Amino acid sequence: MPIYRHLLGPMDNNTYLIVDEVTGEAALVDPSFDSEQLLPEIEQLGYSLRYILNTHAHLDHVVGNAFFAAWTGAPIALHKDDLGLLHAVPEQAKAFQVEVEPSPEPEILLEDGQELPLGELSIKVLHTPGHAPGHVTFLVEDAALVGDCLFQGSIGRVDLPGGSAEQLMASLHNRLLTLPDETRVLPGHGEPTTIGAEKRHNPFLRSSGHVEHER
Repeated sequence: MPIYRHLLGPMDNNTYLIVDEVTGEAALVDPSFDSEQLLPEIEQLGYSLRYILNTHAHLDHVVGNAFFAAWTGAPIALHKDDLGLLHAVPEQAKAFQVEVEPSPEPEILLEDGQELPLGELSIKVLHTPGHAPGHVTFLVEDAALVGDCLFQGSIGRVDLPGGSAEQLMASLHNRLLTLPDETRVLPGHGEPTTIGAEKRHNPFLRSSGHVEHER
């Protein structure tokens, strides 16, 4: 099961493509700025986009929703607690002095524990709030696509609207750190890591400090 990582846009976002090689079904996770360049590759390889998955609705993780929904017809999937952020995408864009097309409404409202079939694969949803109220993690086989709640050597920021340090630490310790140590961690920014490596080396998981977080 390949998961392709694409580093895109001015905020150095990771946009992921999960592919079931048996059926050619694919899921696009967090289409960021400049992600439209991935469409020719997806079409050339013969993949069928079944889902547009959002870990959360901050601008840089959903800005490509409208493009891919229009061109592929794939449904957008987002947790209901982030609908407010999704509706505020134009206002988020103004803060960066850019104009973007508003995201279509999600056709799939994600819930904790939900499983999304992708060919012969299954993508499990974990609600991991803290960085955003409706932040989720997608689990597929040995990988966790964690959005902006966990990074290599750091954790997500909590000073944005809807952020909560208490919720984030609960999500990290009660949800993510209970995964097997060998679980691959695929973050929204930065390099991949593993659960075991972050348990051993991430200073934010060994203390209560919340300074110098990532995006």
